[in-house]
Amino acid sequence: MVYSGQECDETRSSKTPVRLQMNVVEGLQTIRDRLVDNDADAATLSAVDVFLKRAALPAAQSAAAASQLQLVRMLMRTPASNTNVTIYNDLVRLEEELQNAAAHAHAVREAEDAKPIPKTKKYYKELKEREEREKQKQEKNA
Repeated sequence: MVYSGQECDETRSSKTPVRLQMNVVEGLQTIRDRLVDNDADAATLSAVDVFLKRAALPAAQSAAAASQLQLVRMLMRTPASNTNVTIYNDLVRLEEELQNAAAHAHAVREAEDAKPIPKTKKYYKELKEREEREKQKQEKNA
């Protein structure tokens, strides 16, 4: 289950669980773009391209992943990354970036949830009525 503040409207709490699934082809393309931005080795890009081609096949169209981080971890467990230290290091660097971004997003959501929410007029009206009822009960019992 993924908690997303961005996917929630203003009437729902940001702690509402939202199931998010990412298309594997789109996720791998984003990972490839990030690797290019990180000046990754050509071997790393070709390894990701192999999986992009596999994921683009009609049989794999329904494949989904929970996050880019999950996809990167899957790529790190492939034989290509296990045999080539450069590929593995490029993927570890990207994993660290994604983990830091996720931690930052989590901290932002927590800070947003920790902000005090002003009470509505209805809340104060009900509170006043409740206090008056309790006061009347105490007067009857006394």
